[in-house]
Amino acid sequence: MERISPPLTGQERETLRAFLDYHRATLALKCEGLTDGQLRLASMPPSTLSLLGLVRHMAEVERHWFRRVVNGEELPHRWSDTHDFQAAYDASGSTRAEAFTAWEEEVAHARRIEAAAPSLDVTAYVPSWKEEASLRLVMLHLIHEYARHNGHADFLREALDGATGA
Repeated sequence: MERISPPLTGQERETLRAFLDYHRATLALKCEGLTDGQLRLASMPPSTLSLLGLVRHMAEVERHWFRRVVNGEELPHRWSDTHDFQAAYDASGSTRAEAFTAWEEEVAHARRIEAAAPSLDVTAYVPSWKEEASLRLVMLHLIHEYARHNGHADFLREALDGATGA
């Protein structure tokens, strides 16, 4: 996934879309060149947080916000029978292929759903918030999620091989 800087003077939707894709690409870059074992390595016990766990978690986040909330699809979680978003973090039995395939599928769905929406003002009911939220807010929320977790990915990657930046 190529990382392209967001436009400095773009329209709102173009800018939100670009920032979201920028953060998606950043997560992929943090995982680049690592083995499955390195990607599964947990940060520090008892936490199961790993780079692969972050990829799985973000697949679950993309699935939830775009497919379940915005598109109204009734879907199970990928890695939990109890609707537990935290279950995705435990990637101890996962592989790069499994996690990245799931994440890339969910990103593709999210992009299609966003592109098909007539405007950022489209709203959908968010059960956990008990109110409506706009597509604009969903995109901003995803940018927030990626930015936060990319910070975690920075530390995880540096601990693995000293790589910083990106």
